[in-house]
Amino acid sequence: MGFDTDGRSDIHWWDTIAIRLALKETQLRRLKAQLAKFLPTDSPFLARLRVAIDAVSAQRSASPRPGRNAAKDVAAFAAVLIGRRDEALLDADALSDLYQTARETCDAAARREIDIAWSGFTAHGLSAAHIHTRLNATQIYNVVRHRLSIEDDPAIPSRRRKVIGQINEALNEKAPPVPVDFGSLLMEQISAARLMMTMAQILKHIDQTTPIRFLIAETESGFTLLATLWLSRHFGIRDDQIQISPLFETQSALEHGDTILEECFRSPHWRDYLRNNGRLCLQFGYSDSGRYIGQLAATNLVERLRLKTLELMRRHELTDIELVLFDTHGESIGRGSHPFSFQQRLEYFSPAYTAHLFKEANIRVREEAAFQGADGYTLFGTPELATSTIVTIAEHLSRETQTASSDPIYANPEFSFDFFSTIALDMATLVEDPGYAGMLGAFGPALIDKSGSRPSARQADGASVTRISHVNQLRAIPNNAILEQLGWWANVLQGLGSAAARHADSFERLSRTSRRFDLALDFARQALSHSDIGALRAVIDLLDPGTWLDRAANSDNESRRSQYMRLAKGLEELGFWRHLPPMYRHVQADHISLNSVWSHGLHMARDERILHAIRHAVIEEIWLLATRIPYFSPRNNISRERLLQLILQLEIPLALKKLGEIFPQYLGTPSELSFHEPQGARDDQGFMREHETIFRPMARLFDLLREISTAVMHANGAFG
Repeated sequence: MGFDTDGRSDIHWWDTIAIRLALKETQLRRLKAQLAKFLPTDSPFLARLRVAIDAVSAQRSASPRPGRNAAKDVAAFAAVLIGRRDEALLDADALSDLYQTARETCDAAARREIDIAWSGFTAHGLSAAHIHTRLNATQIYNVVRHRLSIEDDPAIPSRRRKVIGQINEALNEKAPPVPVDFGSLLMEQISAARLMMTMAQILKHIDQTTPIRFLIAETESGFTLLATLWLSRHFGIRDDQIQISPLFETQSALEHGDTILEECFRSPHWRDYLRNNGRLCLQFGYSDSGRYIGQLAATNLVERLRLKTLELMRRHELTDIELVLFDTHGESIGRGSHPFSFQQRLEYFSPAYTAHLFKEANIRVREEAAFQGADGYTLFGTPELATSTIVTIAEHLSRETQTASSDPIYANPEFSFDFFSTIALDMATLVEDPGYAGMLGAFGPALIDKSGSRPSARQADGASVTRISHVNQLRAIPNNAILEQLGWWANVLQGLGSAAARHADSFERLSRTSRRFDLALDFARQALSHSDIGALRAVIDLLDPGTWLDRAANSDNESRRSQYMRLAKGLEELGFWRHLPPMYRHVQADHISLNSVWSHGLHMARDERILHAIRHAVIEEIWLLATRIPYFSPRNNISRERLLQLILQLEIPLALKKLGEIFPQYLGTPSELSFHEPQGARDDQGFMREHETIFRPMARLFDLLREISTAVMHANGAFG
């Protein structure tokens, strides 16, 4: 995570440089270990590697870090980094003569192994892996506004032409680059400028020839890419050292990505940049796009944008440029990859038809994919798994694509456009429904353990929890994980019923005859196998105060009736009942439409349904325990009613922390001082009974709830 600063304040520029140095040292040590098996100890090649490793190790040791990042510390680091950069190597090719000499002294078997090691080394340069920096488009706007006084917002269509003209004028000026040193980096406050300066220092002092991918999230305008180009040249980064890549993941970006690229292609500066660099890099995000417009619709838009990119490259005579297509995807249907075999997954996000068209146009295409989180364990966790994964990728790359156009889905562009647009529209409508945000945020984040290095969204402060009012306030990974826990994969299924009902005959025919369409429907099959409309309905009922009033009305136990009434009152005040039932009816109607058209026969397995039922019972028991919290005078704006609301949202750790402060378990024993009268009873037990009968059982039940969530996750085939 040392290179992804999008929305992060915990990654400093020195973290990025320290991690980059660690990658360099890892790469050098790996090459040395590989060569040491076949070369003598006194080999000049090994001797040079030892010098480089020693220098990089010293540079890493001098790196700034918390508590050692004052100006004097940074100056000391600069002295080591720059003073020993030649020893540490700045270009992988600087070792090529030593490599040639070494291989000439070996027999054929050793030469082969040395060639393999050298090939792996040169593929990545002076790093164990290629690196991608990442930030948000708004951060680019901020630095350009500050340094070029471009005030208009490029997101406003009426102002876009003006700002693109202004950035082209700035590129025309060809002003000499400003110098960058660690003093200026230490002083820089604007995040985009700081990241670009960090890259400049890496390219000057760590690896001068391996380009860095500069990924821009939420790219919505060609101005963003042109402004990034200006910024890189402003800090002296050569065109061949930076791969500027827009990330298309929002509905708007996927639908209008060709317009964004067209705005850049019209600029002679962008065309010059592409020719100097030799590559056009594009990245597509499935997790965010899928949660906003549905997984199926997002994939269709990604493929359409790829084909529109092909048309643009032809029109602007850029077919001699290599096209890099980077796809982000991860755990099963949650992040955009295929739910079944790895071979099907590659076929799904890298369709043969698209590959065939690029081949016909003589455009070199490099396809890249991210194996994020648990993908690393499931695909590369053992040598056998890793070998199988690599072999499958190799088989995919050698496939035949000539017959790809025979797939009937491509002969029905009207069906494809309307079918997937219907899904996108219906899912987008659901996303804007306040009931959908209410369902995800009611207690969803509390159902799962922390995912990734970023917070899910909800930040506790004192005794309050921020309620999300829109899906965009929740990150993609927890968003999808919560849907999984609610028992309904809305980001895959919503809108599919409406779309299938509009084209019932074509839907049924293409699901049988089109390989491409059938691969897409695999997502729906997986989602239906782990979704149950009854499980979702149970969640809605659980949050409905009417459910608890009905129980109170039918209870013969006065104490239990009082508990139900308290829960009903607490849920009434939380207000979920206002929006959840209409939202549920929207989902249910689409599900009925799907079942009327598609006789799939898929449903959630019995054991998984039981898990959801047990968890509902656990939640109810936690809530009933909450009604037994003794009355206490409000303190620091914390009342019994407020604690009940926290527990209704399953913010159990926070609630228990507050309860422990309000009802201490031990009061403490007074010292054996004389208080000048006969000694009274010393009661040091505090609120032991409350802890034993309410608080500790609540904690145990919450732990059980989280264990059930893990079981549900594994049942869905999601890991990590």
